[in-house]
Amino acid sequence: MSGDEIKKLQEIASKLRQHVIAMTCAAASGHPGGSLSAADIITVLYFHTLRHRPKDPGWVDRDRFVMSKGHAAPILYSALAEAGYFPAKYLKTLRQMGSSLQGHIDMLSLPGIEMSTGSLGQGLSAANGMALAGRLDKKDYHVFCLLGDGECQEGQIWEAAMTSGHRKIDNLTAIVDHNKYQIDGKIEDVKTLNPFEDKWKAFGWHVVRCDGHSIKALIAAIDSAQKTKGKPTVIIADTIKGKGVSFMEAAPLSFHGSPPTPEQEKQALCELCKIKDIEL
Repeated sequence: MSGDEIKKLQEIASKLRQHVIAMTCAAASGHPGGSLSAADIITVLYFHTLRHRPKDPGWVDRDRFVMSKGHAAPILYSALAEAGYFPAKYLKTLRQMGSSLQGHIDMLSLPGIEMSTGSLGQGLSAANGMALAGRLDKKDYHVFCLLGDGECQEGQIWEAAMTSGHRKIDNLTAIVDHNKYQIDGKIEDVKTLNPFEDKWKAFGWHVVRCDGHSIKALIAAIDSAQKTKGKPTVIIADTIKGKGVSFMEAAPLSFHGSPPTPEQEKQALCELCKIKDIEL
């Protein structure tokens, strides 16, 4: 991939982050921290990797994406809007009565959503089913599932991981947004995941670890996953909660489920746009 192509993806990731700030501030609600940490992952998936057709969301040969950490809905909505599933101006309806942009994603109300999520721990099981269905139907689509690291403290994740390994589901890639925090504090303090990589390996997974904010590293990790045969792949992507906004990175727990104030919104957008002032 050329430097210009990487730069273009970086610019898209910045645009998605700006959407996250604007829409959660408009709603005075939402989950900006975990959305910003996942922005580069979502960008690579929707603007480089996934085979999808925004004008034909039910295309049978599309790759599937399950966003298991459903509370980070704003970053997925931002990607869908920029990809052309719906107008970007609709993003400002987040969490409003009658809007399809619910606080947790709803597959019945918005095109491009493969599964309703929000109750943590369930996405990987659904992704297993989609991948096995593709195998039975002799389709070559790939299934991706984005997990939160706090979510990996849920028991169902490991039941699903055991199934993936046992069934050798090699058309499945899980990506962990490893931002080191969950709603109650640091992952390490609440319930450690370590040895994280060894746990996945023990369940029969190919494991890749990478910088979750490096477009180049994410693309290389996904390439490795798609070339791996006979076992599923998990990409442990090291990320920073609130990535891109200095005061959110410094206080990640304050922005797990709370948006910036109006004054902070201005600062956040200035930082993301790399400008000194902005009129909202």
